[in-house]
Parts: sequence; structure tokens; C-alpha cells
Amino acid sequence: MPNINDTLTEEYNVIRGRRDNPQDGSYTSYLFSKGRDKILKKIGEEATETIIAAKENDNSEVIAEACDLIFHLEVLMVDMGISWQDISDKIAERRQKENMNVEKEAKRKAENRTDETKID
Repeated sequence: MPNINDTLTEEYNVIRGRRDNPQDGSYTSYLFSKGRDKILKKIGEEATETIIAAKENDNSEVIAEACDLIFHLEVLMVDMGISWQDISDKIAERRQKENMNVEKEAKRKAENRTDETKID
């Protein structure tokens, strides 16, 4: 079974290669040649198609559309110079902040405190 990190990294590198060395007939090279507006339009289309598939409760179609959405997002990432490491770092930062908030709330509850002031 493929590793998600390896799969995304490999695809990202292929996309970057298509940007740096455009190839005739390559859809990815075509997207880069059309510019960011085209890339953004495709992200919007794929997001909408993912939503429709989810509304229809079609797991296999959601998976297919999610792959399309991720691909087009990766094209945007390459276009903007954003790496998977940048994304990973931000997720870790958010997770740490969320964990700190959970711990703070647990401590507040353990001390039987409330941050609300009651005025009668």
C-alpha cells in the first residue's frame, strides 16, 4: 500500500517538473501556461464536484473528485511556491494551539471555574 507522504511528494515533484520543463500534450503544463486564474477556476470546479458527489453519498465518486481537487491544489501550491512541508508545518502549529486550548479548558473545569460573570 502506498504511503500518503510519498504519493503526495512524488505527485508534487512531477507537477513542479511540468512547470519547469513544459511538455506538449501535458495537462499540467497546459494549466501553467494558462496561468493562475485557470488553476483557480479548476479548483473551484473540482470543489463543487466533490460537494455534489458527497451530497449524492457516492463514496467512490468523492474519492475520485477529492483526488482531482488535491491535484489542482498542488498545481496552485507549485505555482505559488508552497510546499507540502509548509502545509504540514501549519497543520502542526494549529494542532498545538488546539491542544493548548483543550488543556486550558480542562484546567479551568478542573478548578471549577467559569470565565463568565453572572449578574443578577
